[in-house]
Amino acid sequence: MHLTTLILTLGLLWPLSPPPTEILRGWQPPAGPYGPGHRGIDLAAPPDTPVLAPAAGTVSFAGPVGGRGVLTLTLPGTGTPPLRTTFSPVTPLVKAGTPVRAGTPVARVAPGTHCPRSCLHWGLLRGDTYLNPLPLVSRPPSRLLPPDD
Repeated sequence: MHLTTLILTLGLLWPLSPPPTEILRGWQPPAGPYGPGHRGIDLAAPPDTPVLAPAAGTVSFAGPVGGRGVLTLTLPGTGTPPLRTTFSPVTPLVKAGTPVRAGTPVARVAPGTHCPRSCLHWGLLRGDTYLNPLPLVSRPPSRLLPPDD
């Protein structure tokens, strides 16, 4: 399934409420599979903030990775291999194998050192390829502001 088609049909919800959330660091794709980059976006969120499923799916992983809590949600009907969205650092509220609806609380933001201030790292993958999750969420329309006098 082409990414443009997904943007029009999937319409992910923001994983934090109320949307839109302040983006502390954007997606910076690496030049290669092992190169430096930022494989997701960082959303400002204090510890214990509920993390919501951005779409219906199945929790495919919920546990620690490298000392940080991680939750991965696999999104059915998004092509082969299916899209997976990841969240860290979190304390999972559901176990692997649990089906969830869009908007269901699946985790809570955990204290961590990923950002200079507390945040949720939100990633998106197809297979081993990292993608930018931002094009898949709805954002308010841009507004032009009057020039300063």
